Amino acid sequence: MSQFYDGGLHFSCTQCSNCCRHDPGYVFLSSADLHALSDYLGISCNTFESQYCVSVAMGGGFTLLSLKEDAHYDCVFWTEDGCAVYKARPKQCQTYPFWQTILEDLESWNREAQQCPGIGTGRLWTSEEIEELLRVRRCITPIMRRL
Repeated sequence: MSQFYDGGLHFSCTQCSNCCRHDPGYVFLSSADLHALSDYLGISCNTFESQYCVSVAMGGGFTLLSLKEDAHYDCVFWTEDGCAVYKARPKQCQTYPFWQTILEDLESWNREAQQCPGIGTGRLWTSEEIEELLRVRRCITPIMRRL
């Protein structure tokens, strides 16, 4: 099936932090994300969860584990110097802006570009690379728990 990004898309992260700040949202963690972040910070998974995570009720008696945000909706790991855990950031963050909702159509991509100065600049990502990032994103299984 033909996609608007068949010829590839330009994107290079400018580390502006717009995707990490100012707007409410969730960064749902997989088990691999939790372990990578805990290891990176040199703390146990339990300590990491209690300090940096929140459980988000999703209905049906389940919660998903997400990174906390401050009162201004900034990610708990955002600093004036950027992401404090950039080398171990969750897959959800690693795959941005190549998310299904953003790649739904050219209009969605252009709408996201209004918030992200890296969209439309820098490196050309091939359609094959984009499809792989979409596959990675689809395969992320967030930590789910019963209430």
